[in-house]
Amino acid sequence: MGPLSYLTDQLNELRVSGSFFRLRELQGACEPVSQVDGREVINLASNNYLGLANHPRLKEAALEAVRKYGAGTGAVRTITGTMSIHMELERKIAAFKNTEACVVFQSGFTANAGTVSSILTPDDHIISDELNHASIIDGCRLSRAKIHVFRHRDAAHAAEILDGLQGVSGRKLLITDGVFSMDGDVGPLPGLVEAAEKYGAIMMIDDAHSSGVLGRNGRGTVDHFGLHGRVHVQVGTLSKAIGVLGGYVCGSQDLIDYLYHRARPFLFSTSHPPAVTAACSAAFDLLVEEPERVERLWENTRYFKAALRANGFDTGVSETPITPIHVGEAKEAHAYSAALFEEGLWATGIGFPTVQKGRARIRCIVTAAHTHEHLDRAVETLARVARRMGILSA
Repeated sequence: MGPLSYLTDQLNELRVSGSFFRLRELQGACEPVSQVDGREVINLASNNYLGLANHPRLKEAALEAVRKYGAGTGAVRTITGTMSIHMELERKIAAFKNTEACVVFQSGFTANAGTVSSILTPDDHIISDELNHASIIDGCRLSRAKIHVFRHRDAAHAAEILDGLQGVSGRKLLITDGVFSMDGDVGPLPGLVEAAEKYGAIMMIDDAHSSGVLGRNGRGTVDHFGLHGRVHVQVGTLSKAIGVLGGYVCGSQDLIDYLYHRARPFLFSTSHPPAVTAACSAAFDLLVEEPERVERLWENTRYFKAALRANGFDTGVSETPITPIHVGEAKEAHAYSAALFEEGLWATGIGFPTVQKGRARIRCIVTAAHTHEHLDRAVETLARVARRMGILSA
């Protein structure tokens, strides 16, 4: 027995609970119908909302960047790793989001964690939605600020916490997801912005699942609610609707300059390869030029949800393309997911600790690239397998 034998014990516990998994192998591009583990399956598991991950414009931009700039950048951004295409991408995102400036991080996770941990100190206070993403939670912990959790999507409770902190020293940061990744519901940004303004708090939003989905041309939750200029820190991702890799922070020029100097993931990670940077830039061009992609995403979402409801499924409070099918326990959700895969449908089972015990689900994500035929086949499979397993009544 070696010193890591305790990991074997914990893995065995996962096997008993039904939560153990092996990584599935995508053997081609991320498409509505994908080749996975040697079989063809309808893909309802990806975050590729707009179908851009395999778009010809993005691939050509990546190839051209490699020809001109090479395969890698050679250093972090603050040494020799800032190329002209990095600055071009940041300017393009800032203009798209209607902010002064932008900084690109290596991932959405590091964008959240690096920002929160660098702009706050142990003397400060964070007011955070109880279902905020893990990257926000980790950033809060790294900052060592005092964390106050408000009830999910309850702007009045957030305001109550801020009211109780009046006269208490330290800065206050109010933070929420724009769209919550497990339930697909939208954060109450108007009420939170009002509370932040009333009590002088910094307002921050993680728009990872809103970018490319909500707002004009996919500009996100701030645009969706018409709150430009009233949210101080906007985080987004390049790894979901944009179809590539990375995260970004938008805000004032001073905020971005400060993050250039103090955000540890930015300072200590090599910059995006040219191919990634150029592909991201091409994706933003497509968002501006082809708003019909976002419209098609929403049309498909409405179609899919209506078909699920007609078959008796419970999709909870979802308001977005993230569509959970609530099952109950993790073991049941993972078994359902495995059975669906055998029937040609890739939809992820999610259980504790990602979601609360008893709230396990299959998470389906519709994209703009799915056809109604794909979605009809997916719903038929979901219903047939659910009835066979007793998840739906026959």
